[in-house]
Amino acid sequence: MIEAVGKNVQAFKAGDAVFAQCGLRFGGYAEYTCLPVNELIAIKPANMSFEEAAAVPVGGLTALRFLKQSGVKTGSRVLIYGASGSVGSFAVQIAKAMGAEVTAASSRSNTPLVTKLGADKTIDYTNHDFTKTTDRFDVIFDAVGKTSKAACRHLLNPGGKFVTVKSNPEKNTGDLLQLKELIESGKLISVIDRRYSLEQIREAHAYVESFRKKGNVVINVIPPEVL
Repeated sequence: MIEAVGKNVQAFKAGDAVFAQCGLRFGGYAEYTCLPVNELIAIKPANMSFEEAAAVPVGGLTALRFLKQSGVKTGSRVLIYGASGSVGSFAVQIAKAMGAEVTAASSRSNTPLVTKLGADKTIDYTNHDFTKTTDRFDVIFDAVGKTSKAACRHLLNPGGKFVTVKSNPEKNTGDLLQLKELIESGKLISVIDRRYSLEQIREAHAYVESFRKKGNVVINVIPPEVL
């Protein structure tokens, strides 16, 4: 929620409900932050809570940008490795919204989740080496940074692309608004695994660092009942 705006700001006003990408600076958790007016802040989707909207920008923007960069379109065959994490869960849904046929590689326990998100096929990478599949893909998206192009090259169709979160995606003005449109059209949701209060911040970090989370973990700096 916007508390105050600068004298030259015209796009927003105090009281506007917004969501934003605040960058990946390391620091503390706080009730307030000061942001510039740019393409990384937008009015919150009408059909999302503040918790759900807060989970969108980092994972959602990363997924959208890499999928756009790789040229996903209607009919593309896309493999998403690490499909149940923050980036991966958004990537499955966005690729489907782009018209792709999606194969989601995740652990067996997360197969129901990625199927619910729209995956056409699934691979349990805890029991099966996903690089041994006989399927071929136009795009392979490593959403967790744990594989390589060398390991996946033989799975690509001629002209296919491999992209990984270990690289930097191409940024486009309007990406956040595109996510908002997908959300408000019912094509994109946030997967929230756990919610923690600010007082539970140590537990929250410990859980994330256990690498067992599904989708996103949210910190409620302000208690939900106050919003």
